Amino acid sequence: MFEKNRLLFLYAVSPVHMGAGQALGVIDNPIQRERHTDHPMAAGSGLKGALRHYLEGQWDKLEVARLFGPESSASDYAGCVSFGDAQLVAFPVRSLKRAFVYAVSPVSLARLKRLAALAGCEAGWNVPEVATDQALVADAGIRNGEKMVLEAFDFTATESPQLKDIAQWLADNALPEGAGHEHFRKKIATDLVLLPDDAFSHFVRNATVVEAHVRINDDTGTADEGGLFYTENLPPESLLVSPVLASVERTSKKGRNGEPMTAKTVMQTLATGNGKPGLDGALIQVGGDATTGRGQVVLRFAPEKKEG
Repeated sequence: MFEKNRLLFLYAVSPVHMGAGQALGVIDNPIQRERHTDHPMAAGSGLKGALRHYLEGQWDKLEVARLFGPESSASDYAGCVSFGDAQLVAFPVRSLKRAFVYAVSPVSLARLKRLAALAGCEAGWNVPEVATDQALVADAGIRNGEKMVLEAFDFTATESPQLKDIAQWLADNALPEGAGHEHFRKKIATDLVLLPDDAFSHFVRNATVVEAHVRINDDTGTADEGGLFYTENLPPESLLVSPVLASVERTSKKGRNGEPMTAKTVMQTLATGNGKPGLDGALIQVGGDATTGRGQVVLRFAPEKKEG
């Protein structure tokens, strides 16, 4: 039984290709998407494997096995951490002003608020309503007069104090800490835009990064005939969130010293490392095309609600 729950945010600093494994359209290698929303996502199983791989380079393998379970002989005991699918929170969209904005929708914000409530994370804001062909902005300075131009579309934009509160919450809780990310924490606090669900869905379907690749023949060193293919990536500056759950350690007595870790200790160890590098603030690689620099994301555990 899982007793501890926290939010883990993933902020993309390079294109990310979490492959779907099948092609239904003109893109040969599409990214993973939710069936019911068509929003980009990252399956929890793949995320868990990437996080385990990262920690195996930082910790002793036996320490990793105490949290994630044994690599072999899986029937000996189960791991004590679980990672849910990473859901899309904010999507970068090209803007006429300030280069790009962080687009969100009522659905993406409502799902985030629900996960925050389940994790006991303080999110004292409500999701504003937005009409069709309208947009709400955290800062009026991003508008062109009364309009906002995103890609080839324009929206009548209204400044929203409610959205400003959400933008500041994301800056404080979701984006990575440190001086290197300061610009983007400030940017999301001012450049957050709430779009209607249908407009948001259009951008997440059609404004991803699609790259052409050519398969090279090993013998000739030239392109194979028919070797052109297209790969889809989630763009840099995308923000996703995954629920992380922890239970009491299940390791056998011979695999640990002393009493098993509590769920609270398991979660703390996962996040901070307890003297070794943990996941909070880590730069990890997820998905495919690692050799071409794809899949670089920075992790941020949302602060826990203060007890008492």
